[in-house]
Parts: sequence; structure tokens; C-alpha cells
Amino acid sequence: MDLQDQLKNLFPDHVPEPSEETNHSEDDDLWLQDDPIICKYEKRKGKPITILEGYTGADSDFKQLAKELKTTLGVGGSFKNDTIIIQGDYRDQIMAILKDKGFSVKRVGG
Repeated sequence: MDLQDQLKNLFPDHVPEPSEETNHSEDDDLWLQDDPIICKYEKRKGKPITILEGYTGADSDFKQLAKELKTTLGVGGSFKNDTIIIQGDYRDQIMAILKDKGFSVKRVGG
């Protein structure tokens, strides 16, 4: 007996509302721009970080991209002031991921 059956037994008069879940990939939602995204490397407090900037689309799309990059790479990072900050030097992997998504990426510094 699964959870739905248990709920039906407890509340026989309840009619469940149809869920509005969409099963489309996140790649379709991102806006691809003509200008390249800048991928640069810095050291802050002696620790390496990778910075992505130059995205001209919506902030929500850039936040979604940041979350996807962090989960794919398994690293920490943040989204501040229209830039994505990834902990560590992952320029090559990030550039490969972005090129697979259709973005043009420009490597700056090093």
C-alpha cells in the first residue's frame, strides 16, 4: 500500500488536484547570447577561484546556470553582482560544459 492509497483511505471525499509539473530540460530555458561569457582565474586569500561574467540575460537564468555548474563539478561557489564565483580552478571543465550548452566562452588570464 503506497502513500496515495493511504491518503484515499483517510480522506475518501478528497479529489486530488492535477499537478502542473513540466518535464523539460534546463537547457531549453537558458538564453544564449552572442557575446562570449568571460571565464577568468583569480586568487583570493591565497585560494584559487574561477569567475564567470558577461552574461546579458536574466539573473534567474544565470543563477540556474551557476547551480548546475556547481552540482556538476561538485564544488562550492556563489552568485554575486552578476558574476558566478566557483571555488577552485575549473576553467577547462567549465568552458567545456558551457560550449556543450551552446555558449561562446572567452578565457581571460593565464
